[in-house]
Amino acid sequence: MADGTTLVDLLDRAATDHPQRPAWTFDLSGDRHRLTYADVAERSRRLASALSARGVAAGDRVGVMLGNTPEMPLTWLALMRLGAAMVPLNPRYRRDDVAHLLTDAAVRLVVARPEHHELLTAYATVVGPDELARHGAEDLPTPVLTPGTVVNVQYTSGTTGRPKGCLLDHAYWTTLGGSMLTEHPHLTSDDVLLTAQPFHYVDPQWNVVASLMAGAHLVVLDGFHPSTFWSKVREHEVTYFYCLASMPVLLLKMPADPADRDHRVRAVQCSAIPPALHAALEERWGVPWTEAFGMTETGADIRVSAEEHDELVGSGSLGRPAAHREARIDEAGQLWLRGPGMMQGYLGHPSPFDEDGWFPTGDLARTDDAGRLYLAGRLKDMIRRSGENVAAVEVEEVLLAHPAVHLAAVIGVPDEVRGEEVAAYVVAPEASAEELSAWCAERLAGFKVPSIWRFRDELPLTASLRVEKAALRAEAQGAR
Repeated sequence: MADGTTLVDLLDRAATDHPQRPAWTFDLSGDRHRLTYADVAERSRRLASALSARGVAAGDRVGVMLGNTPEMPLTWLALMRLGAAMVPLNPRYRRDDVAHLLTDAAVRLVVARPEHHELLTAYATVVGPDELARHGAEDLPTPVLTPGTVVNVQYTSGTTGRPKGCLLDHAYWTTLGGSMLTEHPHLTSDDVLLTAQPFHYVDPQWNVVASLMAGAHLVVLDGFHPSTFWSKVREHEVTYFYCLASMPVLLLKMPADPADRDHRVRAVQCSAIPPALHAALEERWGVPWTEAFGMTETGADIRVSAEEHDELVGSGSLGRPAAHREARIDEAGQLWLRGPGMMQGYLGHPSPFDEDGWFPTGDLARTDDAGRLYLAGRLKDMIRRSGENVAAVEVEEVLLAHPAVHLAAVIGVPDEVRGEEVAAYVVAPEASAEELSAWCAERLAGFKVPSIWRFRDELPLTASLRVEKAALRAEAQGAR
């Protein structure tokens, strides 16, 4: 890719080179919306004209609360054309969530559906996507766009405090998307990608970029539904998808289907594949699942290659750094990353990068003799119990291997005698604390076995479908 290329350049080139090729299919509760590359380019231009008429200009930040509909990525691309940045808003946000993001990002205009207008109008001017779509095409301003032009203020989940806005530019996205073509899974124009995560989160956004760069077809679902996920994969003849967190566990809990291997998927990438379930995932669906690690702040960082896949099934290995990324582990065991295609920084906060450009991930890691990386938990997820360190992820992996456990999260709670106690929150309707304690005791040192058990019908999840441990810690205050 030539220096200076932006996502706008890539979109317009794709619309010229293969205008009638399918770009996106949105499968929304049975309704389908398909757009060609020409459609995406033309509709994003019209939206850009409408937003410009509303006063949006280069450098502005515009809130977008639209969910998994075509208007969400179309508005993102339209804002790029104007040199403006999208501030994605979770449609589930309420007053305090919205107030923090809109105030922090100095947002004056939000694109949202009518059902959200009452919530948003106290903080910004609100316009609906249908109103923008009625705007006639007009000449567009031609701001100077560079790879360093910011196109997102992407807020993190806020697990360590109030959410912070990551400043993501064109180079962030083209580095991430380009690596999907030049490295595993080596996407091409023959691929059909699928995403089921919410669009205010980064995963559907990088799927848009990767499919655009490959000239591939992207299928977007209205959400992740374990009971129908693989039927949608078959229906749309998907060849590649990415998933993370609780998704593989929930998929494996679904009843086996004679059609499980009747699909065109050639590769699955996943973050946090439970090691004990890795082989079962591959056996059931007959396709390689490879680990991939990345962060909102840093993009695509570490992945298992196709060549090393067989050796690493069930190992928990992240693989090796991508070609554009360097990794190191400091004396405390924390993983640091460096290289192009990272965020510029957090909006309104001091730079988190050190003087040599290294970013601290907050993850504990180790390497094997071959130099491959493994996570050893989060810094804040280390539980100190009677002088012993307990990695929450280690206990969670053991629990998730139990056939009755659908979801599990482990946290430390204050204890006057031991400093902290190990508390397990589980979704396991058919299991008891005694049974799960015995299961853990057979596989872990006694000091790692949870002494506090909380059984729930469901656990709170972040936008990235990880368990929202901050909510569990708040609930557990005072537990003994």
